[in-house]
Amino acid sequence: MGSEGTELEVPVNAVGRRVSCDGERATVRYVGPVPPTSGLWLGVEWDNPERGKHDGSHNGVQYFTCSHPTGGSFVRPAKVTFGVDFLTAVQQVYLIDPEAVLSENVSVSCRKLDWAGVKERSFQKLQSVVLSGFEVNGPGAAGEIRKTLYNVCWLDLSGTLLSRWEDVAAITEQLVKLEGLQLHRNRLTLPSEPSVHSQAFCNLKTLALNQCQLTWPQILKCAPMWPQLEELILEANNITELQRPEGVLQSLKSLNLANNPLVEDTLLSISALNRLEKLNLSTTGISVIGFEDAAPGQKTVMFPALTSLNLNNNNITEWFVVDELAKLSSLVRFSCQGNRLLSKDGNPNTARQMVIAKLEQLVFLNNCTIIFDERRGAELDYIKMFGEEWLKAGGPGQPNADFIKQHPCYQKLIDKYGAPDESELKKPQPFALKNQLIKITFLFPNDSDRKPIEKKLPASMDVQKVKGLLHRMLKVPAADLKLSYKTSKRRISQFNLCLLS
Repeated sequence: MGSEGTELEVPVNAVGRRVSCDGERATVRYVGPVPPTSGLWLGVEWDNPERGKHDGSHNGVQYFTCSHPTGGSFVRPAKVTFGVDFLTAVQQVYLIDPEAVLSENVSVSCRKLDWAGVKERSFQKLQSVVLSGFEVNGPGAAGEIRKTLYNVCWLDLSGTLLSRWEDVAAITEQLVKLEGLQLHRNRLTLPSEPSVHSQAFCNLKTLALNQCQLTWPQILKCAPMWPQLEELILEANNITELQRPEGVLQSLKSLNLANNPLVEDTLLSISALNRLEKLNLSTTGISVIGFEDAAPGQKTVMFPALTSLNLNNNNITEWFVVDELAKLSSLVRFSCQGNRLLSKDGNPNTARQMVIAKLEQLVFLNNCTIIFDERRGAELDYIKMFGEEWLKAGGPGQPNADFIKQHPCYQKLIDKYGAPDESELKKPQPFALKNQLIKITFLFPNDSDRKPIEKKLPASMDVQKVKGLLHRMLKVPAADLKLSYKTSKRRISQFNLCLLS
């Protein structure tokens, strides 16, 4: 706590308001004295808890509480700003340097907005308004926004000083053409009656709420405000358990839950979103997805419209998860990079082939188009890869239940291409580094004083890399190394090594 400083007028309703202090955002939790010092103090909870010093207590007295034990501070009113109204911020941003504003490219929900089309320096011509990081605190005078910015379709109010959904609604209800809204990094208190504000967001199609400290129940409580919403972006919030959306979000086509610590057992709660086409679950910690309403090889009734699924950077290690995804009736685009789905040979290309073979409807995998030849090759290789297991399980008669459970796509592939010849079957090899190494003995026929050197090297190692290894071992330039090679059927190989200088 510092000196008293100059006291500015503090709003009557300051508690709960958002403030800016030294470029950091905070929420006012207390207004009043803090003995033994004199004068007025603001107790604030910082968005960045590392900026704070305590939990809202001083000398044993608890003045306010924080969600983080070091998220609070006491600051003088003169140190903070409560911000300005929406139109004042627009005028400050767009009149100070209109050329810069009108020429910059702005990204809204992964869409690039081109300011070049706005030829006149007129607020009435603006279709997109970006106030990200500016200190907007509310709508200002009633009706003025509607008169000034009636053509705005896209609005970015990320990282502002807005503190209530009611204030956001008071702005958006005047933007009758608004279809897209970004509110990243804001802290908004929930409305007491969300449905009252549905008219304020009646045309809203896209809403982005990244890093807003929201839970899924809070999203569902707010959802009646967004009756026509089609795209909802909720990255990096506090979303864990998912509940079924009852009577809300039913127009949703795209949902982004990336970077939330999801409870995977609750994932199927959102399968009731019958229009959902795109679902992003990347970096959510999930390891399993299953659809118990459908038998292996059959289709689930869940997520009937889902065409695109992103499961990047999760903990998926079991192939049965891919078999479960094959139950989705509409899936054509799938991404699973950053997981540990390994084939028996440990080759990433083989793992890709297995995903393609298991998901017969897939058109895009990890953002790459699956061409006809790749699919055909993947499916034929899958037949050969597991053909021996198929024969042992019953083969052309009726494979046992365990094989069908592990390879629900196999019979369809047999029907498509025919049964494999035993001579073509690939023998499965356990994946271990030792199985991928060969023993190499380096001999020196022109230098009898040198003893042979034995090394175990990866079978995939090319000659240039072998020369690089010898260069480091022998301190001889790679260009001066001459190699001749012998091998035996026992995977023990020999290099005759001549040193040219």
